[in-house]
Amino acid sequence: MIWLSFIFAVGFVGIHLFSKRLKLLKVLPRSRFLSIAGGISVAYVFMHLLPELGVFQKELQGKLENGGLQFLENHIYLIAMAGLVIFYALEHSVKTSKRKNKQSGNPQATSGIFWVHIISFALYNGVISYLLVREEYEDVWGMLLFFIAMGVHFMTNDKGLRATHQEEYDRYGRWLLAFSILIGWGIGAFADVHEWIISVLTAFLAGGVILNVLKEELPEERESSLLAFCLGLTSYSILLLLL
Repeated sequence: MIWLSFIFAVGFVGIHLFSKRLKLLKVLPRSRFLSIAGGISVAYVFMHLLPELGVFQKELQGKLENGGLQFLENHIYLIAMAGLVIFYALEHSVKTSKRKNKQSGNPQATSGIFWVHIISFALYNGVISYLLVREEYEDVWGMLLFFIAMGVHFMTNDKGLRATHQEEYDRYGRWLLAFSILIGWGIGAFADVHEWIISVLTAFLAGGVILNVLKEELPEERESSLLAFCLGLTSYSILLLLL
C-alpha cells in the first residue's frame, strides 16, 4: 500500500496548492461545505483515532523501560490534550499580534508570529502524512477514509490560514505546508520507528484536529452551520461504523 499512500500524499499536496481555486470554499460568509468538513474530521477523531489510543495503551503495557516513557502507558490521552493546548496557544498568539498591530494601522500578525504559526502547521502536516504511511489500516478503505477525513480538514485549515495571513500564506505558507507533507511521507516510508512514537503522534493529531475544527466553527463571525456540521459528523460516523 506504499504507492497508494504516496498517491494520497500527492493529493494532500494538491489540496494545499489549489484549494483556493475551489468555488465551494469561496461562499461568503462561510461555505456550508466547511462545516460538513469539520464534522467529518471530528467524527474520524472520535470514532477512530481516540479508540485507537486505547489500543495503543494496552499494547504498550510493560514494553517501555524508560521511566518517562512508562508514564505514557497509562496517560497517552495527555498528549492529545497537549496537542489541543499547543494549537490554542498558537491561535491566541496570532490574534494578540494582529490586535496590537491593528492599533498601528497594520492588521496583520508580525512576521515572526506568521512563521511560528506556519512552521507549527507544517509539523502538523508532517505528522498527518507520516501516519498516512504508518497507520495500521485493515484494508484500502481504511486508508481512503483517513485521506478523506484529513483532506477535508486541510481544506478547512487552508481557508482559515489564508483568511488570517492573506498574501503571505499564498506566497510562502501553502508551499511550506505542501512540502512538509512530502517530508512526512518520506520519513514514514523509509524510517522505522517504535510503536510508542506512532501512539504519541496519533494522540497529538487527535488534539490538534479537535482544536482546529472548533476554532473555525465556533466564532460568531464565521456564521457556521450547525446542521451542516452535524450532517458531516453523523454521515461519516455511520460510514466508519459500517466499514
